Amino acid sequence: MAAWDLTVAVEDLGPDAPPFKISVTSDLHIGGVILKLVEQTNLKKDWSDHALWWEQKQQWLLRTGWTLDKCGVHADARLIFTPQHKPLRLGLPNGATLKMRACFSSPVFRAVMGICRVLNLRHPEELSLLRPVEEKKKKKDKDSSEELYDLTDVPLTAGSVQALYNGMPAHFADSPKTEAVYKMLSVSLPSPAPEAIAKLYRPASVVDKTHIHTRWLDSSRSLMQQGIQENDKIWLRFKYYTFHDMDPKYDAVRLTQLYEQARWAILLEDVDCTEEEMMLFGALQYHIGKLSLSQDMVSSCQGMDDLESALKSLEVKMVGDGNSTDMLDNMTAPELNDHLKIFRPKRLTLKGYKQYWCKFQDTSISYFKSKEDRYGEPIQQLNLKGCEVAPDVSVAGQKFCIKLLIPAPEGMNEIYFRCENEKQYSQWMAACKLASKGLTLLDSSYQSEVKNIQTFLSMQRSNSAAPTAQTDDSINTHSLVSPRYHKKYKPKQLTPRILEAYQNIAQLSLTSAILKFLQIWQALPDFGISYFMVRFKGSRKDEVLGIANNRLIRIDLGVGDVVKTWRYNNMRQWNVNWDIRQVAIEFDGNINIAFGCVNADCKVVHEYIGGYIFMSTRARQQSDTLNEELFHKLTGGHEAL
Repeated sequence: MAAWDLTVAVEDLGPDAPPFKISVTSDLHIGGVILKLVEQTNLKKDWSDHALWWEQKQQWLLRTGWTLDKCGVHADARLIFTPQHKPLRLGLPNGATLKMRACFSSPVFRAVMGICRVLNLRHPEELSLLRPVEEKKKKKDKDSSEELYDLTDVPLTAGSVQALYNGMPAHFADSPKTEAVYKMLSVSLPSPAPEAIAKLYRPASVVDKTHIHTRWLDSSRSLMQQGIQENDKIWLRFKYYTFHDMDPKYDAVRLTQLYEQARWAILLEDVDCTEEEMMLFGALQYHIGKLSLSQDMVSSCQGMDDLESALKSLEVKMVGDGNSTDMLDNMTAPELNDHLKIFRPKRLTLKGYKQYWCKFQDTSISYFKSKEDRYGEPIQQLNLKGCEVAPDVSVAGQKFCIKLLIPAPEGMNEIYFRCENEKQYSQWMAACKLASKGLTLLDSSYQSEVKNIQTFLSMQRSNSAAPTAQTDDSINTHSLVSPRYHKKYKPKQLTPRILEAYQNIAQLSLTSAILKFLQIWQALPDFGISYFMVRFKGSRKDEVLGIANNRLIRIDLGVGDVVKTWRYNNMRQWNVNWDIRQVAIEFDGNINIAFGCVNADCKVVHEYIGGYIFMSTRARQQSDTLNEELFHKLTGGHEAL
């Protein structure tokens, strides 16, 4: 075979060093090329982490047994011999920036696993990397150099279980510098100054929210293939809102970073909440901030007993696990019967709420004109499976309403139920939430759901019996509530309201307070929805598609209303036509939808749907090892096959 010259640049020699010319034949394998190159450099060093990067094709040549011919490498190829692990500036959910090594040659999914192993974050499949949003820069900002926490010296370990030393992974106990990094990761940071919050990107509309989600990296391709260079800044965030197997004993970093991501979502108005909820979120942040300051390095394990119930409700349940046994199926399901007021805004009338006798059985509500008519035909029976449930509550105003959006062939039917008191509201709201997932009142989670709703309402109640809270000058209210409330109220109006809410939660331990914050965040109607701008097949206008952990939501851009909801458990199959970049989904009952993405790559949407379906398989797998192959099958697209 004829020999020819292959041009290879060695990155370690610097950008100005001339590339090497290596005499090769087409049947020489990649390992042989590396051997010849290393001999030619005359450098004595450890080259084991280096590999060849093919610049024109934007791909790694990692299979050392393949020949140049099989890889398609010819004399015109420009190769670079470069380390596979390089430093990255990682933006964490708490706003801190961490410099650490990451793998630039393996798929992003595996690179994230390596990052999470160093940071002691369990369940790395819930996180991913995205390109950062540019911050607003002002000319006055001379000191724009950010504080960097450095972990580049920490080796990327292969084992998944970390050895603990003083309650933290051993590799953090090496020096005071790494201990400080662990403290930053596992203890909530103090609230930032209002000026810092004002500088951050805040989505003003649902259209803005769609732009954020276009920035996710592709999990099945490497960092280098996606144009990420050494020392680039990239964000690490929780991407899939299904938090599996939360355990405060092992998840100090995971809990803290998830709390920080939730806190920023609320402060930057990424998730909408009511005024009462915002005051409660402010009080919990104030409480967590106070406890974090007095917190020692090793996280206290107090209050572990009362966490069991909180943890159960913390795990966002994918559709019912079918845990009701045959014996339970044969029993007659309990019912709720009571007078409720009903209002249907879609009918073109000015009538308000009207009282009916309502009966909740299985997953549907039937309502009758009066209690005496309950044995006859109902006026209407509403099947709540797959519906959207949202609270419409004001504890101070004694208003307890449940808003339901019920799927119908032509879209979603809107209906409101008004309850008399907290007890009635808690029972009916819990029943509606379960029914939307296809679960009945028999389900074991019903009582804990009722209890959670009651606890949440009691936290919003003003505590007049308690001694009035002293005005605390150290409260920086503008760091505890979103900018909308800065404009509406002065700090001296906000402080007493936050302190009043604080009276109800002041006795919680740090871990319990963080869990409570996460629990209330997860109960918000807009929780965990990722938005994308799409155009449905046959439609002439752009619409928004919301992707949640158990359903897809079609949103009208003009009015911002939910038009239709489709649940994953009714999904038969989905596929992508990569030529025209269109996603097609088939649901039960011969329902077919298809759409193209307007501002994101359809691979991002495909990966989201496949990712959530992958997350739902985890409960069935008892082992700790991740089924990486299944993840790539569900999310990888045509490259994976």
